[in-house]
Amino acid sequence: MASARSDFAALLRAWRDRLSPADAGFPVTHNRRAPGLRREELAQLAGLSVDYVLRLEQARAKNPSAQVVGALARTLQLSRAERDQLYRSAGLLPPRDGTVGTHVPPGIQRLAARLGDVPIGVFAADWSLVWWNAMWSALHSDPAVLPAAERNLARALFGTGPARSLMLHIRFEHGQDAFAASIVADLKDAVSRYPADSRLDRLVRELRETSDAFAHQWAAPTVAAPHTNDRKTIRHPEVGDVLLDCDVLVVPGADLRMVTYTAATGSAEAGKLDLLRVTGGHTAGALP
Repeated sequence: MASARSDFAALLRAWRDRLSPADAGFPVTHNRRAPGLRREELAQLAGLSVDYVLRLEQARAKNPSAQVVGALARTLQLSRAERDQLYRSAGLLPPRDGTVGTHVPPGIQRLAARLGDVPIGVFAADWSLVWWNAMWSALHSDPAVLPAAERNLARALFGTGPARSLMLHIRFEHGQDAFAASIVADLKDAVSRYPADSRLDRLVRELRETSDAFAHQWAAPTVAAPHTNDRKTIRHPEVGDVLLDCDVLVVPGADLRMVTYTAATGSAEAGKLDLLRVTGGHTAGALP
């Protein structure tokens, strides 16, 4: 077991040193000495403590969870083969085919990192948030403060956990009911394509049991259109209301959705995004 932990630690250090800070969305300065990501940067992007990452890299932490390994694999922008190797070195089985994928291809992460002035979040087929950039955190607050299970749009809409209250900060051009119906439609589609996914099944069963609104939408004979785009007003405590175009871009071959927020160049809304880019918007509070 100690040997396996050493293998995991060695892979973690090697792949952290390999990843360019620019590809992860960090500025590269002339006085930067680390060849790749700093340990603090890896911890920030993966939603882990610096101390825990240090213990993993020193082979002192035992039995990292699948959730932790998945977050590290995404942050390190590993290929699928490398991701599977990291899982096995942690004593875990890699994610099976036929289940909702949470792996974000390196090219998608590099593309999103280079669009640093646009809030971007990447969601899995079950509307779980699996990747986000700094501008997403500035606009919506840092999703890492939520438990991983709460970083799900359906839970934010219909659940009773901490993500639920964050929906109060968003107004939808076509109304929240229409938005909610489109998310339920997407979940129905995901269930039809991933019938063996236990996490997705648990999510749907839980929401049907605890939310009358979700149960009603799920039982509706007509299926709403999938969620593709909308105009949303984000009520931000630092810059006030921000009206933005929200677009959902499908990632071919990965079954992921890249959600972006943009404003017309030179508009007041673009100015508010510029301010958030400077300040970081640390007091924001919303998920989707």
